[in-house]
Amino acid sequence: MNNSYYETLDRNFNEALNLINKELSYSELIEFLKSGNIPQRQLAALKLEKLDSVEDAEILLNNLVGQDGKIREAVSLKIKELINNPNYKNYFFKLDMQTLSDYFSAAIIDINGNICRNVLDIISDFRENDNFLKLFIPKIINLIYDLIDKINNFNIKDGKYKVNKELFKLYWCLEAVNIMHDKIPVIDLRKILFDAKKIEEYTIREKVAKILINNINDDILIKIREELKNDTNYYVRRVFQ
Repeated sequence: MNNSYYETLDRNFNEALNLINKELSYSELIEFLKSGNIPQRQLAALKLEKLDSVEDAEILLNNLVGQDGKIREAVSLKIKELINNPNYKNYFFKLDMQTLSDYFSAAIIDINGNICRNVLDIISDFRENDNFLKLFIPKIINLIYDLIDKINNFNIKDGKYKVNKELFKLYWCLEAVNIMHDKIPVIDLRKILFDAKKIEEYTIREKVAKILINNINDDILIKIREELKNDTNYYVRRVFQ
């Protein structure tokens, strides 16, 4: 790496250090989230303790995707924190549901697992929001179908890391299915779990098993559950113990 890379790291670190020790007003934090650089946006998200409007909630949300990883993680953590506060929760519920479903479906397969976990906690708050679910669930279903197709048609010449990326995404999508399992059309749930249980990677089958320990009465899903109770992998079988 060239010297300019390390110079940028040093500059960002020094700026972040200065910002940590500086008192910033609410309006300054929002302005940083709108147009700041990496350390400014990251520190603004971490320092933000309230929201004053739906517009400000949207400014925060806009930093959840398409930004540096340090910003995305700080923002996911802050949204998770604020949405659990009844004083600010409604600001997020008043946002455009199409935008929310787009952002959350993208963030749920972020390369950073901490962001995925935070977003899963966030979407749990939308389980009873029908306007959100009718947009979000089809996105997740289609994403899972696409991921399973890519994994099944993986060309070993492309390198194992490529399929691992898709497995990582599928892992988090199945976590979302676990949260929303009773909201997903049974015909889609059957196909998702039937196809996913055939994937070699045991962590995927383990996620399928965790979905199936929920109170599910469908005959086909019960059959899949019984198969996984006798899976060759101990960690998959252990889910049912």
